[in-house]
Amino acid sequence: MLLLLTVFSLVVYSVIRRALVDQFDESLASTARILAVSVESDANEIELELDIQQMPEFQRPDSPTYYQLWRHDGTVAAKSPSLGTDDLSPLEGPLRTLVFRALQMRNGQPGRAVGLMFKPRGDSRGRNQQTAIQQALTLVVARDATGLHRQLDLLQWLLLVASGVTIALSVLIAAFVVRQGLNPLNSIAAEIAAVREDDLATRIGTTSVPVEILPIKNRLNDLLSRLEDAFKRERRFTADVAHELRTPLAGIRSTIEVTLTRARDQNEYKRVLCDCQAIVENMQTMVNNLLMLARLDAQQISFHSEQIRLAEMVNSCWRSLCDKVLDRENVFENRIPAEMTCDSDPEHLSMVFMNLLDNAVEYTNNGGQIWITGRRIDDSVEITVSNTGCQLTTEQASQVFDCFWRGDSSRKDAGVHCGLGLALVQRIVRALGGYTIVDVQNSGIFTIRLALPAREPSTKTPFG
Repeated sequence: MLLLLTVFSLVVYSVIRRALVDQFDESLASTARILAVSVESDANEIELELDIQQMPEFQRPDSPTYYQLWRHDGTVAAKSPSLGTDDLSPLEGPLRTLVFRALQMRNGQPGRAVGLMFKPRGDSRGRNQQTAIQQALTLVVARDATGLHRQLDLLQWLLLVASGVTIALSVLIAAFVVRQGLNPLNSIAAEIAAVREDDLATRIGTTSVPVEILPIKNRLNDLLSRLEDAFKRERRFTADVAHELRTPLAGIRSTIEVTLTRARDQNEYKRVLCDCQAIVENMQTMVNNLLMLARLDAQQISFHSEQIRLAEMVNSCWRSLCDKVLDRENVFENRIPAEMTCDSDPEHLSMVFMNLLDNAVEYTNNGGQIWITGRRIDDSVEITVSNTGCQLTTEQASQVFDCFWRGDSSRKDAGVHCGLGLALVQRIVRALGGYTIVDVQNSGIFTIRLALPAREPSTKTPFG
């Protein structure tokens, strides 16, 4: 606003100043033309037909007007009686062209002058008319411009005062408006400051929020909801880890305590140590999976892609699980085309298939079926792992990728099945550039569908 007012004031001042100066100069020019028309010249003398004493502008005491007339040889032909012994400076220019200039008057005040070079009329009686016409005269008319400068000074001060008042009022009004506009933000800030880390269920409920601030309020409430969910997951994760570690540790402790109650032979000690070793191995597997999840979330794992035959990898993973399905009489079918390949990390993709097949083996009903299919879709491959015997609801199925979640709410197999396998599958597939989807059918078929890039991306990231 200060810049706009400055520009506006300069424009107004320049326009009005130009108009006043032009008006002042036009008055000087009119006087100069009247004097020039009234001049007659013959061979020896120059006469003014007009009586200067009758012109009021030459008689004003406050803003006097002066004139002076020069012959072509530079001698003074006539001048205003009020000049006395002083002289005006001649202003020469083209014939019949007005020349304006600012000057300092004899009383020290500012003034303006106009100069005009012209050829006077000859003697009205016709004497030596031809000679007189050839001799040009120079006329200068000057006037005190103190009044003009006073008007310009007054205009300048009026513009300065008006601009200052306008800026002051604008600052006051803007401060009031901004303060009123920031009140809702201050209220929201106060409510945010009142939110405690142990009570993230609080929501910002400021009423009468302006439309412009409403999106901020909504986004802050969304942020609080996400933070609350994250803290709940963290607390649940901590409780789940403690629960999963407590059971095997309690098993190790009870086994050792029972063994120490009396002396035993070498074979019994060996059996106890083998039991403890099995429990420790399960605990180590869980800790390794947790470490893998943490490294995946922190993007600290590098992948090395190569072309993989998917059917061969699935068969290799299944052979390591054959012993677990002998007593269950489960049927496994690998329906992935033998020629289907994709560019991916073999170590981590093998881990994905191992966890998917192990999960299917654990939860398939006795005599049930497990099958895996694959197809190519554009630049990706889609793999589906399905098994029968599912008893999960759709809502429960949506949680299978959560850490430590299991369909068995009693968690009777704690320490053996800790619920990290499918969470690890989802994180690895996502890091490989794919995605996972779970589906449950009413017929009891549980399906996990995952999509992977068929080719290695041109620009490699730490996640391939």
